[in-house]
Amino acid sequence: MASVNPFNLSDSEEEAERRPNETVDTERSPSDGAPGPPPGNPFSPPADAEPPSLLLSSNRTSPSGEGISASAAATSAMAGSADTRVSVDVIAAQLLRDQYILTALEFHTELLEAGRELPRLRDYFSNPGNFERQSGTPPAKDQPAIGFCGYAGVSLLSLCLCFCSDRAGSISTLDSLDFARYSDDGNRETDERVAVLEFELRKAKETIQALRANLTQAAESEVPSQERKNFKSSPEIQEPIRPLEKRALNFLVNEYLLKNEYKLSSITFSDENDDQDFELWDDVGLNIPKPPDLLQLYRSCGTPLPSPRDTADVSVGVDFVDLPGNCIAQDPLKKPDLSQQVCVLVQELEYQISLLNNEKQNLAEQIKKLQWCVLECMSVLLSPAFQQALLSFCRMCSDSRLGAEVSRIADSEESVMLMLGRCLPHIVPNVLLAKREELIPLILCTACLHPEPKERDQLLHILFNLIKRPDDEQRQMILTGCVAFARHVGPTRVEAELLPQCWEQINHKYPERRLLVAESCGALAPYLPKEIRSSLVLSMLQQMLAEDKADMVREAVVKSLGIIMGYIDDPDKYSQGFELMLLSLGDPSERVVNAVHQVFIPAFAAWTTELGTLHTALIPSLLARIEKLLTQGEHGLDEHKLHVFLSALQSLIPPLFAVVLQNAPFTSRVKLHGDIPAIEVTRFPRPASPLQDVATIIGSREMLSALLQLYDHQLEHEGTTGWESLLWVVNQLLPQLIEIVGRINVTSSTCVHEFSRFFWRFCRTFGKIFTNTKVKPQFQEILRLSEENVDASAGNGILTKATVPIYATGVLTCYNQEEDRKLLVGFLEDVMTTLSLSHAPLDSLKASFVELGANPVYHELLLTVLWYGVVHTSALVRCTAARMFELILRGMSEALVDRRAAPALITLCSGPEFSVRISTIPAFGTIMETVTQKELLERVKMQLASFLEDPQYQDQHSLHMEIIRTFGRVGPNAEPRFRDEFVLPHLHKLALANNSQSVENKRIDIATQLFEAYSALSCCFISEEVMVNHFLPGLRCLRADMEQLSPEHEVILSSMIKECEIKVENRAMSDPQGSMSIASSLVGEDAKTKFLSKMGQLTTSGAMLANVFQRKK
Repeated sequence: MASVNPFNLSDSEEEAERRPNETVDTERSPSDGAPGPPPGNPFSPPADAEPPSLLLSSNRTSPSGEGISASAAATSAMAGSADTRVSVDVIAAQLLRDQYILTALEFHTELLEAGRELPRLRDYFSNPGNFERQSGTPPAKDQPAIGFCGYAGVSLLSLCLCFCSDRAGSISTLDSLDFARYSDDGNRETDERVAVLEFELRKAKETIQALRANLTQAAESEVPSQERKNFKSSPEIQEPIRPLEKRALNFLVNEYLLKNEYKLSSITFSDENDDQDFELWDDVGLNIPKPPDLLQLYRSCGTPLPSPRDTADVSVGVDFVDLPGNCIAQDPLKKPDLSQQVCVLVQELEYQISLLNNEKQNLAEQIKKLQWCVLECMSVLLSPAFQQALLSFCRMCSDSRLGAEVSRIADSEESVMLMLGRCLPHIVPNVLLAKREELIPLILCTACLHPEPKERDQLLHILFNLIKRPDDEQRQMILTGCVAFARHVGPTRVEAELLPQCWEQINHKYPERRLLVAESCGALAPYLPKEIRSSLVLSMLQQMLAEDKADMVREAVVKSLGIIMGYIDDPDKYSQGFELMLLSLGDPSERVVNAVHQVFIPAFAAWTTELGTLHTALIPSLLARIEKLLTQGEHGLDEHKLHVFLSALQSLIPPLFAVVLQNAPFTSRVKLHGDIPAIEVTRFPRPASPLQDVATIIGSREMLSALLQLYDHQLEHEGTTGWESLLWVVNQLLPQLIEIVGRINVTSSTCVHEFSRFFWRFCRTFGKIFTNTKVKPQFQEILRLSEENVDASAGNGILTKATVPIYATGVLTCYNQEEDRKLLVGFLEDVMTTLSLSHAPLDSLKASFVELGANPVYHELLLTVLWYGVVHTSALVRCTAARMFELILRGMSEALVDRRAAPALITLCSGPEFSVRISTIPAFGTIMETVTQKELLERVKMQLASFLEDPQYQDQHSLHMEIIRTFGRVGPNAEPRFRDEFVLPHLHKLALANNSQSVENKRIDIATQLFEAYSALSCCFISEEVMVNHFLPGLRCLRADMEQLSPEHEVILSSMIKECEIKVENRAMSDPQGSMSIASSLVGEDAKTKFLSKMGQLTTSGAMLANVFQRKK
């Protein structure tokens, strides 16, 4: 029989239709008689053909057991005639009838690739009914059971089909994965079906590989049994998460985010876990049942979940013996066996890995030997001379330093260090300055491990000279490396190798390098021998503090000194530390002084606390210096030194309070268990640095809170018996401080402010109970404000000193409760009354009002005190109240001035006493100077006009003096309209009236005040009209007085008048708008110079000018 090419067939549908039963009716399978396919399927084989079974059979043989292949079937079909061309459709029908589904699928794919689509195959593979599971119909008696889980030897493609069908129960055909796109109508394009089939095959392969990778990773990352025992024995140690658990949790979290409309979070979460497919649970792992969602897990927390149904899934295309572990989901009772199997598997894998590593090493050695053998074989053929001459043609350079290093590869750790030590000095100069910090790890590592001391010294020298002028970040890198070096090598090598490098750079010309040295001394302090810390390093820093001119270097020196003080343990160095503190406090740079308060003093105080000398030596030494300063400064106090000592004393308040708490009788009763109340935010003043925080000094906020609770209880109920540290504060420190306060100058606002802030921080730190029971009684005992002591000289003496403002502003303002404010108001009212009725100086009261008036919080309170004086029955008290208004109006809001201050002043003006009315003039002037409300300014203007124009005030010389003094003070800063329309015209009137004054003393007084007022107003911009009508006439009137009283001042006035006249004459050219300024334009520059030089020659002013204005005899 002639051979037939089975692929040279006709695939035309017409030929198939002409011979529909030519082969179909004759070619029958040995399995005849089996039930046929469903009759309603038009794309199935003919009814008399053998019925197709399910997609997969239970074995790989043909139904007849003879293993009929596709070609054999074709050959048998053509046995009748060698010349007959067998139809492709006949072969397809035979394959489908004999249930060679995979062969038919491959045949179908080949036809598609050749461009020959067969309708029978297309319709068959497109019909989902051909692949339905017949779960309800038992198999035939002689037919093996058909299912997806009973086949062990199918091809990869079959398993892919089976797996896809198993993963999605509703997806039954090969091309129905994308169920939103395809339907079951069987009329899809060929290329689309091919693409879908290829995509399904590729996805199935990728899924298998991913599952295998997951399984392998899970097995490899399984916690060893020994570690698992550790986790079980130590419940507080959490077992690390496994990859499979992580993927499952990621899926549940993403599912939760999507269900609750957190779409953006879900997108971000998916991007961060791009190695996981969140649309498919099976991507998590093999045979892992999906747990409930997060909400159900949360609701059933603590409640055992129902056991999942028993499942038995097929392994994906691999025999169980090939898998790295048993991955079939088992009953929950069998899970421990699975874990045990995984542990055994992990151990087996580790053993295999070790064997492979050994084999790898052996192979590497064998490769080396083989290479050497090859080289030896070559050298055997060549003479050494010839070989050397031959190799000379290779361009190599081993004569130079670098060539020698390259040709000599390091073969051990020590040789690597030696090589780095030789090469780094040549590498560093060729690296860009901006990138040299990248070499720091390499230099330090080599310096740590290099065996030669000389090379190590050279490397450290390179480190400190690595960057010409290192910036802050580069210095931090170098310091970090130095600390790491010190930790590694120990104190001895740090002293021998690092410190000499610092010492060499102590006088470097660049401040950045000296700054590096100063910072290195502090950073290395914990790693140095204690003898070196308190000797060499301390001396280095002391020298830099005294000699270095750069502020930033001295600042770093002070901080490093603070660190040294924290680690020093030589009591003999106390005096040196104290002198260093005073020296640094006197530094002219503010940043250096701030560093002293933030670092040095807290560290020094901690050391003195450890020595027990904080309250026995350090604080008494500062107090002694303050007293000595006050004794020497009776004729002129050095306020800067006083500030230095007092600020140091103020920085010692937190450590002093910590000493009081730590040495209290109740320390043994401290309990940190239970409910410990939180410390109020305002309990302590804000510390200048964390080192001044009492909680930091004590150790923790919990400990401090417990101690404060017992501290307040002890003070309130049990007293201070046996409390030595607190008794020292009450019986020695407080009396000495109060005595010092009484000796300072009350007119020095700086001193009053410094002591006020000191007492405020002192009282706030020690608490309200301590302030009320220990501090206030001592002040009240000294001040003695009772009525019977109003006329007592002793009482008046103490009331005129700085004790009053410091007690009022430093002690009574510590707490702002209602009772505290009432106490402050009562104290100020009593002081004002006492000083007024006893005709004592008001400096102490003024200092109190100035200090309190600087804070707007106390404006209402001060107005309450002043209103008490406004309605007082004594004119002396009302005069004092009027004088106090001037001190607090500058920083007061206009609304408060309009609502309370102005009415109070007008009330005082309505009284019968002229002295009270005159006392209000400075306050009215301050309102004109600071307020912008037109209505309020008009009221004040009317009140001042009544003083000047009312006939009853014409002979009031003191009133005129006060008005002129006020005009000279507020005129330059007042509103220009007020100055032009009110101040200058009235000054002109007063100067004109003074020409006819018959009483010489009064004329001299008025002339003195007018001269000062015109001198102050001469630098203001004055309109042309006012200049001609009021300013020049007023100056001429004053010059008329000066001609008789003081020719020296007459010269100055003549210069001023001449300048004004020149201004008026040249007004068209110099100032078309008619505005001019004396002593401010270029035209009158000579006159201004002459005027100022004359004013400089006059050393007298105010009341002293009266002696100059004596009439020439």
